[in-house]
Amino acid sequence: MPRLIVSIDGVVIKEVTLAKDRTTLGRRPYNDIVIDNLAVSGEHAVLHMIGGDVYIEDLHSTNGTYVNATAVKKQALEHHDLIEVGKYKIRYLARGNSSEPVDSSYAGEPQTTPSGNVPLSVAPTAQMPLAGASGAAVLRVLSGAGAGREVSLQKVVTTIGKPGVAVAAVTRRLQGYVVAPVDGDTLLNGEPLGREAVALQDGDTLELGGTRMQFVFG
Repeated sequence: MPRLIVSIDGVVIKEVTLAKDRTTLGRRPYNDIVIDNLAVSGEHAVLHMIGGDVYIEDLHSTNGTYVNATAVKKQALEHHDLIEVGKYKIRYLARGNSSEPVDSSYAGEPQTTPSGNVPLSVAPTAQMPLAGASGAAVLRVLSGAGAGREVSLQKVVTTIGKPGVAVAAVTRRLQGYVVAPVDGDTLLNGEPLGREAVALQDGDTLELGGTRMQFVFG
């Protein structure tokens, strides 16, 4: 299925699978994709899935909807198009990725990322205790424009990287954290990350698209 990879300031914050014929995007909480930012209108845009094609339509938003840096009213999307709403960048991927991980650690059931009611705020989507741990881990950015920044890993699944370059998913499990590739090449402690999820240890380093991050836990 088609996917959207949402990022701000070069950091991926959400990945959404388009599973409905009509998916709304905006600041109001009743939208399918909620972006809590004042630059985004309450009802900003809608994505229509017709057959194998996806169209984005601007809903007379205040600041407009842009595809590949061009303001649009309604336009068919092509694989890898870049949508911009406010300060958020949304990469459209028409083709699914069989290596995309799903989280099977929460409540014992496989979890996917549907297009319904997905908040894009910094609040965690789910909380779960970790054996022998008092709090969530963080990823500390070591290089690039975001050096010194810390990304909290409170969510069940946190997607990191740069859309179109390299994306990985860090999953929180009862025993700790694991990392798995989603798209592109990811290095773990200087070695290529394979297709299977790998357990993270305190101090491990990840490199995606030229940006290095350190896993800090405990």
